[in-house]
Amino acid sequence: MANRRFPAEWEKQEGVLLCFPYNGNDWPGKYAAVQWAFVEFIKKVAEVEKVFLIVKDDALKTKVNDMFALASVNLKNITYIEQKTNRSWMRDSGPIIVKNGSKREALNFNFNGWAKYKNWKLDQHVPSKVAEILNVPLTQVTYKGKKVVLEGGALEVNGKGTLITSEECLLHPEIQVRNIGFTKSDYEAIFKEYLGITNTIWVKDGIAGDDTHGHIDDLCRFVNEDTVVTVVENDTNEKNYHPLQESLKILRKSKLENGKPLNVIEMPMPRNIIFNDLQLPASYANFLILNGTVLVPVFNDENDRLALNILAQCFPDRKVIGISCIDIIWGFGTLHCLSQQIPA
Repeated sequence: MANRRFPAEWEKQEGVLLCFPYNGNDWPGKYAAVQWAFVEFIKKVAEVEKVFLIVKDDALKTKVNDMFALASVNLKNITYIEQKTNRSWMRDSGPIIVKNGSKREALNFNFNGWAKYKNWKLDQHVPSKVAEILNVPLTQVTYKGKKVVLEGGALEVNGKGTLITSEECLLHPEIQVRNIGFTKSDYEAIFKEYLGITNTIWVKDGIAGDDTHGHIDDLCRFVNEDTVVTVVENDTNEKNYHPLQESLKILRKSKLENGKPLNVIEMPMPRNIIFNDLQLPASYANFLILNGTVLVPVFNDENDRLALNILAQCFPDRKVIGISCIDIIWGFGTLHCLSQQIPA
């Protein structure tokens, strides 16, 4: 019998999995800027832990290494993994590393381009390659004989048995359906078997502009075992106002795995970022917790400071650092979406 547990992000990490973007298709017109934004992001991670960095080939590795040298990145903390991919969103195409008893295990949740895009076949090789580099066993997640499709961005855990996810992402009957016919109880059975979850909190909808159709990591995040931060929109005319108010109400009524109420801290949204007539899913909730540090996406917005202050109070023992994501968000995600933590 498996004894699996999905550790919380603030638990000790060996490193973070990232993938250096090599085609500009996710960031049309901003690819050059995004590469340097990535270098800055990687530099901050490499100051505190290892970066397992996927590069498509040796030529890109050489180019990236030269960029790192220019930017004074700690090269000792960079481990390159040569693997072709379609995209760079490791939260979703990378493996989820869980503890199984005292050992680590990599879970392959069968990424399929968020049930939206056709080009994802290369991304399916990422979990096996990463498991091989880490020297951990890889398990294909199945349920009733079928491969399960789930993305890390849809799962938020406290490491003690509670998981938060959204109905929009996992249960919509028509849009971006990951697993046809799956019900809440089906998902909860999968969460229990593979992630050690005994208590699932379902919010309704994610934020406007989210290409993944409702990932939780743009909306609500655990900051400790019994506390979440959740983004709220105060402008009643905004698309996000009603969905985020609804989530807030659900979270305030929710209980943890031990029956205690969930502590809920509100965090603002940045003002809308419109680029090429699209509303981009900019959110302060897409932060990444590292050993000793929290990296927070910021957007040249007056609410940047408020969000950083709120998170600094949530993480008194960690440095809270803003990373400019005004270019990165053009790919419809930021720091958390791009990364996958590897528990120690």
